[in-house]
Amino acid sequence: MHLQAEALDLNPLYDSLFTRQGLKDGTWDVAFIVTDWLAEAVEDAAVLDLAPYMQQAPVLDYPHGWVPSLTRFQHFGDAVYGLPFHDGPECFIYRRDLFEDEREQRAFEQRFGYSLTAPRTWGQFHDIAHFFTRPEQGLYGTVFAAFPDGHNSVYDFCLQLWSRGGDLVDSAGNVTLDTPQAAAALDFYRRIVADRAATYPGPEQIDSVKSGELFNQGKVAMMVNWFGFAAVCEQPMSPVKGKVGIAKLPAGENRQSVSLSVYWTLTIGSGSRHRDEAYAFLRYACSPEMDKLTTLEGAIGCRLSTWTDPDVNAAIPFYHQLVDLTPGARTLPRSRLFPALAHIVDEMIQQAIGTTVPTDEVLRQAQAKAALIRL
Repeated sequence: MHLQAEALDLNPLYDSLFTRQGLKDGTWDVAFIVTDWLAEAVEDAAVLDLAPYMQQAPVLDYPHGWVPSLTRFQHFGDAVYGLPFHDGPECFIYRRDLFEDEREQRAFEQRFGYSLTAPRTWGQFHDIAHFFTRPEQGLYGTVFAAFPDGHNSVYDFCLQLWSRGGDLVDSAGNVTLDTPQAAAALDFYRRIVADRAATYPGPEQIDSVKSGELFNQGKVAMMVNWFGFAAVCEQPMSPVKGKVGIAKLPAGENRQSVSLSVYWTLTIGSGSRHRDEAYAFLRYACSPEMDKLTTLEGAIGCRLSTWTDPDVNAAIPFYHQLVDLTPGARTLPRSRLFPALAHIVDEMIQQAIGTTVPTDEVLRQAQAKAALIRL
């Protein structure tokens, strides 16, 4: 079997798979599809149901070799439209060497009146961001990826909203952006993103990859980001290797921590002329051995066996914590209309961080734009 691989950035990938219908016209045999796009792919009949192939040649340990949250999204009834390949829930990522430094701990407690630990609330998160922002030392408390690509700032808003007891939609699928919880979420987000005494400058030019790079370069003390960006810090050439820790995300006052799981699946395009070979590749790529190798090479494997593997945890000491981080993570609404809502939310966030329009008015305008969307 000869494999010809091609890498595309996020937006060009979507354009090739969906706008140009590369999944349906045979351009692509196998494709990475993020869970945000799966509903559209299935509704457009752009990807194959793998269930018949899996009955004839099962994927080892499927589905029990993964946590349920990594096998649920690609199941539509009895059909299976992808295999989980690259995961990494949102988590709190921090410089353990800074947080555990006794001088830093004494200085923080003297200034704020409580101990320097992984923050339990967003208010504590903001305090710690202020404490570690030292531009003269090239260090900033935190970083936000507010680049308007319809992804990370939307995810950040969802985390702020969920951790305050709110939701994007009601039980009937109607969008609910004009709520007190949404106002509190957006108020906090716009305030901290604009706070140059707490955050890395130029957030509107930073995407999630850039934010991870800044942390890996030792320029940021903590961040809310995907687990994979913590794992990258354990690569041999990283300046912060051995200095990084992870924990659950902060929450609103008297609320529980909430995480988000968005993951990448391997799928087969419905227009593929090499379906058997494509499925053989999926089985191979998602085997226990390859899932482990994928992880050791820098991606985030999805199998439980990888998460607890001694070799993996020797290389990335906190990898086993995925067992605790992932099962309770929330997912975004599974609907082909979600990208349209994400675009509205992204515009809402850009208006909030780029203007002085009151939060209630920003939310009212976004709610009006989303009035006809039902997820």
